[in-house]
Amino acid sequence: MSLTVLFDLDGTLTDPAPGIVGCFRQALIDTGHEAPAFETLKWIIGPSLRSSFARFMPEGEAVEAALARYRLHYGGGGLYDLALYPGMMEAVETIRGEAAAMFVCTAKPEPFAQPIIERFGYAPLFDRVYGTTLDGSLDDKGDLMAKIIAEQGFDPARAIMVGDRKHDVAAARRHGVTAIGVTWGYGGEAELTESGATHLCAQPSALPGLIAAIAAGRI
Repeated sequence: MSLTVLFDLDGTLTDPAPGIVGCFRQALIDTGHEAPAFETLKWIIGPSLRSSFARFMPEGEAVEAALARYRLHYGGGGLYDLALYPGMMEAVETIRGEAAAMFVCTAKPEPFAQPIIERFGYAPLFDRVYGTTLDGSLDDKGDLMAKIIAEQGFDPARAIMVGDRKHDVAAARRHGVTAIGVTWGYGGEAELTESGATHLCAQPSALPGLIAAIAAGRI
């Protein structure tokens, strides 16, 4: 298989809701804002947290203060408060055996993404982990993907992005990369379809076969 495969992290490789939502709520409380119920905040998983905090307060210093509190809690242990999706490790192992190269492409800052990949056993399966920067300069996932393509030099037409949110699909479409939307994460079938996902995948066990079919030109 001559394909390069990029994977989102949150909502695709891992289910990070307890850590992300819990730390987000605590950051709101720390900065004097009301924290909505846990279940109503799962939409924050995927987009940049700057844009999510801006829904609750004026942009600028207030958002940066909340983000600093979030990072304090998240870096203090919240980043490991997650679960692996059943069957996902096995699926990634199978794909790794056939793919030309594999990269993590996540909106999570790289200093947080790398230790998660290492701690939960994914590190040997990826050529590199790419995440956003703490200063927000790569918060647009399309910009992050542009960096990966430029540094790694692969053909976007022979690449696949696997992710659960519209931001993953938008980044892929911007660069001519095939987008697989996974419905076990936080975007859902409607969001992924409306954003233009090339294919949908409902369970990790089906992912290797789908990618193999794309590589062979059968679909």
